Amino acid sequence: MKYLIAGSSGQLAKAFIARFEQGGIAFDAPPEIAFDITDRESVKQVVSTCKPDILLNCAAYNAVDAAEENSLPAFRINAEAVATLSNVAAKHGATLVHYGTDYVFDGSSERLYREEDATAPINAYGESKLAGEKAALEGDAESLLLRVSWVYGDGNQNFFHKMLKWAEGREVLKVVWDQISVPTYTEDIVTHTLAALEQGLRGCYHLTNTGYATRYEVARHFFKLMGNRTTVIPLGSEAFSCPAPRPFFSAMSNKKLSAALETSIPTWEDAVERFAARLREAH
Repeated sequence: MKYLIAGSSGQLAKAFIARFEQGGIAFDAPPEIAFDITDRESVKQVVSTCKPDILLNCAAYNAVDAAEENSLPAFRINAEAVATLSNVAAKHGATLVHYGTDYVFDGSSERLYREEDATAPINAYGESKLAGEKAALEGDAESLLLRVSWVYGDGNQNFFHKMLKWAEGREVLKVVWDQISVPTYTEDIVTHTLAALEQGLRGCYHLTNTGYATRYEVARHFFKLMGNRTTVIPLGSEAFSCPAPRPFFSAMSNKKLSAALETSIPTWEDAVERFAARLREAH
């Protein structure tokens, strides 16, 4: 199997690249300037040259608040480009793997969201990602849609990196308590994506670590693991001036994927502990 990765500079792509290099797996991960998924001719050229069996779309526009101010870039990258990837992948017999988000839900559920639950995004980013899901599932190529949430890994575009930066020189850090979902580690996304492909899974699955937590709980757990003495206090979302509303409870159940793979996906606490250990070793 040969893989082609879109969005090579992102944290999820970096995790795939590291795993493929470690395992001697054939792949191509062109820089975004050479593999511009919003440019049909670029996509056609790269796919025809690389001839992948699997096209991993790790590219995404995830500036949630910026998308609320101007949704055009979000829809161009998160939706229109996905339709292009599906169409071109199909012509070369490649399977498209696309990553969705918990933000396609409105957050009003009183239990973990399942794959069959109705979608109803409450911000422009979520709307663009929902359009991308439809482009993947209804497109020309065979597809595997994996919904993820609160993704983190190597890189500086994640919650934990921001927490460490915000905590510098501060004795107190305020974190929202009324946003509840599942922090999900790129290492576990890679492991279970590859397992899903090995099993030949297609369609929609939720790929998150197990459990759920508030942003506040996650921050406290992480700081404790890092030995950071900053005091973390909870505040409601209304205390932060953000253009885009966030769902209150958007945590997703991974039971369908776990059953299909006959495995247990690690808890979010276990994943954060592994991530924190890597950070401590690096410093």
